[in-house]
Amino acid sequence: MDFLSINPQETALPQLHQYLLGSVGPRPICFASTVDMDGKPNLAPFSFFNVVSANPPVLVFAPNNSGRDGTPKHTYLNAKQVPEVVVNVVTYGMVQQMNVAAAPWDRGISEFEKAGFTPISSELIKPFRVKESPVQMECRVLEIKEFGTGGGAGNLVMAEVLKIHINKDVIGADGKIDQTRIDLVGRMGGSWYCRTTPDSLFQLSQPMQATIGYDALPESVRNSRVLSANDIGMLASLPDWPDKEFQVQIQEKFGSENAEETAKKLIAEGSTAEALALLIR
Repeated sequence: MDFLSINPQETALPQLHQYLLGSVGPRPICFASTVDMDGKPNLAPFSFFNVVSANPPVLVFAPNNSGRDGTPKHTYLNAKQVPEVVVNVVTYGMVQQMNVAAAPWDRGISEFEKAGFTPISSELIKPFRVKESPVQMECRVLEIKEFGTGGGAGNLVMAEVLKIHINKDVIGADGKIDQTRIDLVGRMGGSWYCRTTPDSLFQLSQPMQATIGYDALPESVRNSRVLSANDIGMLASLPDWPDKEFQVQIQEKFGSENAEETAKKLIAEGSTAEALALLIR
């Protein structure tokens, strides 16, 4: 592979910004609702955002200084004055309105009104919730960490979740948020976004114990030109080696001819243990 190596100190800010945002994604979107000292609401989206703790529940997001003129975001200024914020999640059904709220409105102008969102009162804090969002989290600001000054400088807001409001329409039969119903969107580089439709979702079983590991697989498997990196990763993620009796059974069933092609099909069908048993010689 031929790599382009970048020194951030020697790269123009717009280009560095593109490299960072084009590489790290999709990013969840924090639709942050705050108020100023006079109680005037502000609503703005930020994709430097994630949840970092469950005990206590803590979210972080970064209303960074404008890359165009270096001015601080109204959300940052408000959080300094009134250390409270409602974090609303963004779905595909509201993404165009969210984009209107992202415009550089003057301070004091309500993005709720400009973007057509419905403000509803929070129960524990002053900022309003966004009715159209299926998950709204009332938070108190724990700390704001400033990383610099000027355009693109980061301001990391750490906020503890005090109360969560969830639209029952996105709750599944198991009592959890159904990822196929909530229809979240993510931020990519440039003007690109992505949508979490059922067709774009996939599941990975979480390894709760040590697995076979890539390095323990036969060299012929690791160097296969038929199996993809994901195929080999699935073999490496198996918790145990198939026993000798199972190996013999599988090899008698499928034979040794075109073993790698057969194994690839078995992996695609979810029969990963059978695939490994076929490949062990």
